[in-house]
Amino acid sequence: MSTTLFPRHDAPATSVLPEIESPAGQSGAAAWAADHHAEVLAAVAEHGAALVTGLGLRTVPDVVAVLTGLDLRPARETEGFAHRTPYADGLYSSAAWPPQRPMCMHHELSYAGQYPGLLCFACLEAPTSGGATALADAAAVLEALPADEVARFEEEGWILTRAYHDEIGATLSEAFGTGVAAEVDAYCRDNGIDTDWQPDGSLRTRQHRNAVVRHPDTGRRCWFNQIAFLNQWTMDLEVRDFLVEEYGVDGLPFNTSYGNGDTVSADTVARINEVYEAHTVRRPWNAGDLMVVDNIRTAHSRESYEGPREVVVAMADPKRQTPPAGGAGRAAS
Repeated sequence: MSTTLFPRHDAPATSVLPEIESPAGQSGAAAWAADHHAEVLAAVAEHGAALVTGLGLRTVPDVVAVLTGLDLRPARETEGFAHRTPYADGLYSSAAWPPQRPMCMHHELSYAGQYPGLLCFACLEAPTSGGATALADAAAVLEALPADEVARFEEEGWILTRAYHDEIGATLSEAFGTGVAAEVDAYCRDNGIDTDWQPDGSLRTRQHRNAVVRHPDTGRRCWFNQIAFLNQWTMDLEVRDFLVEEYGVDGLPFNTSYGNGDTVSADTVARINEVYEAHTVRRPWNAGDLMVVDNIRTAHSRESYEGPREVVVAMADPKRQTPPAGGAGRAAS
């Protein structure tokens, strides 16, 4: 096994994605993963992510075999915001999202009651152009954000509101594993989510989460949320205007606010995304690559692309969300 550091072309020397080259090929990938899982996870612990090349991953069974070798504890997706195809325990297709629209930086399920501590992205088919799963260090992003914004979000947390419509986004069954109202309510009670059933039978939810967390292993403070990604101002403006006209602002499929319920401005969303961009590490996908990411320390995005792209994602090492202190967001309801 050889390891090289893959820096972003304009990044500081510390912004690196370690690249681990495996000589195993498709036939020996599972055995190699079993023999080297400690080295792979050590690289992720040090750098926040690691890219493994040379595994020859071509099919979902290839990925399942390597994940078994890495000995990861699967995490099941709940509260997803877009359709995924499940392949195995904790293994899914990429979220359905238009190829021409980038998916902004975020931490997977950082709004959910349970979220994955680790993510494994496996590229089975690389796009013709674009489509990178880019990365950003959450501790560096936190330090670079305006101090007054960080202080407010750290004190108040943030609120995610969602409206479930059959026509757009994930359905109730996809998000909660059931469409039965009593079962959805039970899940939401257990995970600190307020529910508001509409006269037409649709559901709107509201959940209050921390914007800054300490990494459970290192204690480092990390910007850990989806404030910018799931905000109304990240949507294409024509799409937003159509949805507002159709459902009203309160009926948008998702939106975010400060922990006291105040609106997050378009300028604040732009600043967050600018800081993410300044700390982004990119590496184009090659078919067969595997990227392992610490979901707490490292945010990820999906860039726009052309041509076919098949990247599957495994969620592992489940963690529980700690409610914000004081309950300011819930009080504001």
